[in-house]
Amino acid sequence: MSYVDEVIQEVEKKNPGEPEFHQAVEEVLDSIRPVVEQNEEKFRRDALLERLVNPERQIKFRVPWTDDNGQVHVNTGYRVQFNSAIGPYKGGIRLHPSVNIGIIKFLGFEQIFKNSLTGLPIGGGKGGSDFDPKGKSDREIMAFCQSFMTELCKYIGADTDVPAGDIGTGAREIGYMFGQYKRIRGLFEGVLTGKGLSYGGSLARTEATGYGLLYLTKAMLERNGKDIAGKTVLVSGAGNVAIYATEKATQLGAKVVTVSDSTGWVYDSEGIDLKALKEIKEVKRQRLSEYTKYRPNAEYHEGKGVWSVKADIALPCATQNELTLEDAKMLVANGVFAVAEGANMPTTADATKYLQENGVLFAPGKAANAGGVATSALEMSQNSERLSWSFEEVDGKLHDIMVTLFKHIDEAAARYGFAGNYVVGANIAGFEKVVDAMNAQGIV
Repeated sequence: MSYVDEVIQEVEKKNPGEPEFHQAVEEVLDSIRPVVEQNEEKFRRDALLERLVNPERQIKFRVPWTDDNGQVHVNTGYRVQFNSAIGPYKGGIRLHPSVNIGIIKFLGFEQIFKNSLTGLPIGGGKGGSDFDPKGKSDREIMAFCQSFMTELCKYIGADTDVPAGDIGTGAREIGYMFGQYKRIRGLFEGVLTGKGLSYGGSLARTEATGYGLLYLTKAMLERNGKDIAGKTVLVSGAGNVAIYATEKATQLGAKVVTVSDSTGWVYDSEGIDLKALKEIKEVKRQRLSEYTKYRPNAEYHEGKGVWSVKADIALPCATQNELTLEDAKMLVANGVFAVAEGANMPTTADATKYLQENGVLFAPGKAANAGGVATSALEMSQNSERLSWSFEEVDGKLHDIMVTLFKHIDEAAARYGFAGNYVVGANIAGFEKVVDAMNAQGIV
């Protein structure tokens, strides 16, 4: 049995009941086989892959908080500090009922390679809780966030571990967490990113993941002789990533015709109305079923179906494993020629394989959605320098990072005989930097 297969088997044995983590590890290790095979004796002797797939530290803690009726609730908090070979741990905090240790490990493992691809000095980590912010008052959100940070603050810092937002964790939650960290530690430092502009946040951070997704998508299309202008685009999700992917796609001359949330999806043949979408989701925090009140000619459908519409490009921006094999077959049948992941691992493994086998250009999330964490790292730089850069300056740096990132994954894929396979290219390019740093620092 090959070294790669041994480690995949060991991960599945030692981490039962964590299918997302198994999927992430198998995808990465399968992609980097050519690199491992060239160095198999040394990597095996140094247990390099075992060190790569085992987090440096896993933290699990209880989070008690009191609701508006005086009832105490207890949630579980997590922080997985996965790999610090190239910099302090960096990764978001996810607040969602589906959160468990396997989800956090999968996200933290992906983050290692995503952060490496940005070219910035940040390691991989992730955190979160099974707390559901939906339907909670601001005071209840604050109570949870303060309790969560009371424990988490023992393990993070500007040069140790710098969390950020993720699903369920926006500017409001980051603000409450930062306030509690400062209160307990007595430090005003860049320990969290995604902060408000009045206390150290960065312009363009809100837009960064969605914008970065489109910068990379445009670069991928141009590399393959195509143009994004005039194309019809499907977007799933209606959160931060989906909204700003829709905005940037529209600015680049494409027409986005779908968005979705956990209850249903919208089809607007004239193009999604960004003003209405932002009003519904960012201001009123309502369901997408409200969209037809703004655009009576649009269609709202309960349940799933966003991938059933005829289009040119698909951008899954909701959550993991949302795009299945059946969805991939519909996309191919309907003429989609490019898929770029705005969410983390939103396409199942068999769907990814089907899309690639049918000639669809495919950009994996660890590359395509790296704009968010890249801009978080730019926020860290501004905090360290006690400076605030303009929107144009940050957006320009983000654009350059994403174009350079695509160039690196394209070159890595070609170098190992997988030209055009950007999944392999992303994993190899991300891995090469991390393994160099791990080897340089000894067996730690």
